[in-house]
Amino acid sequence: MTRHFLPLAIILSLASSAAFAASPPSRPGVDAPELAALGSHAVGYKSLTLIQPQQANLELFDAKTGAIPKTDRTLRIDIWYPATTSKRAKPVTYSSEFRGEPPRPAAAFTVPGLAVKNAKPEGAAHPLVIVSHGYSNTPIGMTWLTENLASKGYVVAAIYHQDPDPDRSTAVVRSAPFLRRPLDIGYVARTLPALLGEQIDPSKVALIGYSMGGYGVVTAGGATLDANGPTIRFGGGPGLEVAKIAKGGPDEALSKVAGVKAVVAMAPAGGSMGAWNAEGLANIKAPLLLIAGDHDQTVDYTTGAKAIFGGAVNSDRYLLTFHEAGHSVGLNPVPEEMMGQMWDQDWFADPIWRTDRINAINLHFITAFLNRALNGKTDLDSYLNVATIASDDGVWAYDPKAPYGAYSTATNGVTVWKGFQRRHARGLELRHAAPMP
Repeated sequence: MTRHFLPLAIILSLASSAAFAASPPSRPGVDAPELAALGSHAVGYKSLTLIQPQQANLELFDAKTGAIPKTDRTLRIDIWYPATTSKRAKPVTYSSEFRGEPPRPAAAFTVPGLAVKNAKPEGAAHPLVIVSHGYSNTPIGMTWLTENLASKGYVVAAIYHQDPDPDRSTAVVRSAPFLRRPLDIGYVARTLPALLGEQIDPSKVALIGYSMGGYGVVTAGGATLDANGPTIRFGGGPGLEVAKIAKGGPDEALSKVAGVKAVVAMAPAGGSMGAWNAEGLANIKAPLLLIAGDHDQTVDYTTGAKAIFGGAVNSDRYLLTFHEAGHSVGLNPVPEEMMGQMWDQDWFADPIWRTDRINAINLHFITAFLNRALNGKTDLDSYLNVATIASDDGVWAYDPKAPYGAYSTATNGVTVWKGFQRRHARGLELRHAAPMP
């Protein structure tokens, strides 16, 4: 028998690649800014199923009669939470699928996790974070966020919104997410406290959304839909269901989360379609963190995150911009199974930025933001109060005594953003605006 041996360098390279691929997206890499690191809690994971009785089902819209039947709506909720686990407990491997490029079927993928399924909950009165995914996505695409926040003491509930296929739908059906996102978020926020009991503090609720989920959390978080805007007309006119959650509509209150303490919207949809006018955005009162790429060709940066930041005048708000980045700022790094087709890969990957780098920067700022908004603490505010709006303008003189990977303290003349490593605060911009007096 002839045996073939690989050179040691190749073996080590393959081992390294395998180890990297198997790492959960919620565990940031060595170049992550300081606050992205996992917290001190082990993480549990479970799923619940909620039933919304008799909801308007736009997918069953009858174009001949104009009728919209009502059916019970099933919502799966994935929950990540601080937990007690044993060292022998096996972490979960998640599986999901995203819509494939027509006419291909859905593309299935897996994601390694660090959570333990059905682990015993630890502690009580944790803040609740509700997560809303993008159009045709699922919560499994956002475990970089859900697991990481749970390790930091939050209970994170992510909704499966069951979006219709936009390539096989009428305009009325394609408008369903504009209706369902705020209604689903509002329903989950009202329903979970009774189911989770002492595990959460129902007075401390934050909303985080990506893309269409960003539209959902901005709306559920306080912005009122323009009853005469293009978003309503897109769904077939004011006589249809989306108008019912617009300003003054009979279901407007059902689309809102009362007492929400914080809203994070990544690449939020809705702005390019005129979902909210100036009055509607001014109704956001909760602290707001917007995250977007300034080359977003899917929802548009100027009419999207940038316009929301300018219009939410009654909110204490931040806008984090990734220069040259596109729309993919809210999902995990590309799963291995999604690397064979450009369509599949582009769900996750930005052409310029590494996805794990985007995730880590987002975690850094979301951690500081929620610390104040939900926990009432100010000890991390210095990470938000950056010395320069443009990260590239920060300076840090070379110090031969400092470790190469040291984090900026933003003191003693150092203006590199706090918590970032030398040469690694690049291509970013962070703006802040206080609410109107």
